[in-house]
Amino acid sequence: MSSTRPLNRIKSTDPNPKVSSPCLHVPMVIRRTRHSLHESINQCRLIDMNDASALLRLLGDETRLRLLRLLSREALNVSELTGILGLAQSGVSRHLGLLRDAGLVAEQRAGTFSWYRVTPDFEDADGARAALWAWLRVEFDRANAATKADDARLEEVRRVRKENFAQHGAGDERRQLVPGRSWAAWSRALGLLLPAVDVADLGCGEGYLTIEAARWARRVIAVDHSADVLERAKELASRRKLRNITWKRGGLERLPLKAASADVALLSQALHHAEHPERALAEAYRILRPAGRVLVLDMREHAEAWVKSKLGDRWLGFGDTRLKELMTGAGFTDVTVRVGARRSGDPFTVLVAVGTKTPHGPTKTS
Repeated sequence: MSSTRPLNRIKSTDPNPKVSSPCLHVPMVIRRTRHSLHESINQCRLIDMNDASALLRLLGDETRLRLLRLLSREALNVSELTGILGLAQSGVSRHLGLLRDAGLVAEQRAGTFSWYRVTPDFEDADGARAALWAWLRVEFDRANAATKADDARLEEVRRVRKENFAQHGAGDERRQLVPGRSWAAWSRALGLLLPAVDVADLGCGEGYLTIEAARWARRVIAVDHSADVLERAKELASRRKLRNITWKRGGLERLPLKAASADVALLSQALHHAEHPERALAEAYRILRPAGRVLVLDMREHAEAWVKSKLGDRWLGFGDTRLKELMTGAGFTDVTVRVGARRSGDPFTVLVAVGTKTPHGPTKTS
């Protein structure tokens, strides 16, 4: 009775094997036929694994896979990728450098930015890595909480680009540079038309809107529950040499402000963080002087549940009617709710709402 030796114990019969690099030994045993009593022939095929192993190690990192996925959808710069991924700029640059050195990502300079995108060779259906790219595309299309968050932030980047006055035209092929046009300059120009008033920025975050309001307001009181966030906001205001901002730590539902102490209350992307939005609006009403106005910017109701775990949102936005009911329930009159920003393909629509405080106190809704 014949026995078969394990494959890993069969040795090559070549007395002078030439091995110049790490390899896989793949024994191929040719079975005996009924008409042949020859010994089994063992063939050893040497496969150079240097390139393959390095590439697989490179793609074994979740961040680099997220980068590749984004760059297969849009050419992006480091600043945009930092905002989408929520990583430090140095980390993003390091990962991009590794992907570029491996020939997976191409870098192109345009103006003051470097733009990155998956290389055409890697995406080539007939290229050397076509099978790998085809597999990655399938994996990239699988949706999970992380990819949904990346896609939503990518749409936000696209929306900001679209709204930028720096370029305009009927299409990408006819874009024209228009020096001096910007939304920031336009908003500051409008601010010069406003009277000098006291503004309360409720849920101010890192203070970007606070700083813009401080350019035209008599005084701005900025409130946020996070001490770390307020510290960063203070540093930013200090660099801008603004002296008319008062920073206070507190929650939206119990503001550290006196009644009738402000003319304008701002709630920009803050209401959906409140556990009880009606209480936050009631507090905004309390701190306003008679005829004071509240301005709310928030998300229209959506289905992107990942924002609760990733961004700490308590509410998935508000319907137009619901937002108006909340404001009128707090006592505001002349309430108007409109779409502030919307882009095709973006799951988020921004609502803008305004209301006025009357001296008669809160009204009840049925």
